[in-house]
Amino acid sequence: MCYMLKHMIRTQVYLTKELDQQIELTAKRYRKPKAQVIRELLARGLSTSRRRETIGQGLRRLASVGATGPADLSSRIDDYLYGDEA
Repeated sequence: MCYMLKHMIRTQVYLTKELDQQIELTAKRYRKPKAQVIRELLARGLSTSRRRETIGQGLRRLASVGATGPADLSSRIDDYLYGDEA
């Protein structure tokens, strides 16, 4: 645990009473410290946000190709949406 704390930054945030209660209940349900629950929720939320941005960029790139789209659209849809172009 000490090793882990050396690599963390302490911060302070203000929560609504409702959020604090939800975090407290989640922590009790999973038998985890509140701080761990908060870190996990933040990490999950940020990951989801990044995925949405990536998909949004892919959709804009696909839309810029034109109304008919490229000839290989059906076979390379993931490449166009997620940027996996080779």
